[in-house]
Amino acid sequence: MTAQLIDGNALSQQLRGEVARRAADLTAKGRQPGLAVILVGENPASQVYVRNKVKSCGDVGFHSVLEKYDASLTEAELLARIEALNQDPSIHGILVQLPLPAHIDDHKVIEAISPAKDVDGFHVASAGALMVGEVGFKACTPYGCMKMLESIGMADLRGKHAVVIGRSNIVGKPMAMMLLAANATVTVCHSGTADLAHHTRQADVIVAAVGKRNVLTADMVKPGAVVIDVGMNRNDEGKLCGDVDFAGIRDVAGWITPVPGGVGPMTITMLLVNTLEAAERAGL
Repeated sequence: MTAQLIDGNALSQQLRGEVARRAADLTAKGRQPGLAVILVGENPASQVYVRNKVKSCGDVGFHSVLEKYDASLTEAELLARIEALNQDPSIHGILVQLPLPAHIDDHKVIEAISPAKDVDGFHVASAGALMVGEVGFKACTPYGCMKMLESIGMADLRGKHAVVIGRSNIVGKPMAMMLLAANATVTVCHSGTADLAHHTRQADVIVAAVGKRNVLTADMVKPGAVVIDVGMNRNDEGKLCGDVDFAGIRDVAGWITPVPGGVGPMTITMLLVNTLEAAERAGL
């Protein structure tokens, strides 16, 4: 068996086409979707991420604002800027690129963003809405993973066992909630889990999201399972790789996401989807 690839680039382009059409309709009515991206400090990876996000906004017809600040920016100054953006009717989504400098409290900053503009889906109100099944913004990476499952005919996971490796607030926990909402039976594994392979060998769907190379190998995967690789690491040659042994698992799994070209493009796409929906809701 050779696993079929879930092409994140192709699915992303398809979804962005729909976003662009809806954005054009909204703009024609006088409400162009707007995203504000804030970058504090000189983190090289963060600079690449925000540049890609701003470019993606332009590609689908959004208005975007990129605000760059020195690492010396105080927490109070950042919170004041966020409050100003909360009140700006031309801005429908606010994204503060993480990580922030050590003197700024990430949690305090995230909670300062209006839930109506929390397009990253990190606010406690967004997490709570996901937990109880109410309307809110879903964290972009797990939201993208769900769209990938939907694209291969697995929107309804009734009767399926899903294993999530990782319990972060950004991916692992919301991923588990979204899988549960899709009717899967969900197991969350993490650094305190004994015998990880015991759990993964039972899984119909595995989502690996721990940022550790080869956390999942071929002998840990049930034949025909779907493997979603959220990881972004570097191998010994310096090339991008994920959390799973792609070459080995591809001979066992039914479907697998590549790295790069899998979950990564979907994360930014779902940010665009959330921003569009924020703009649409602003008119209600």
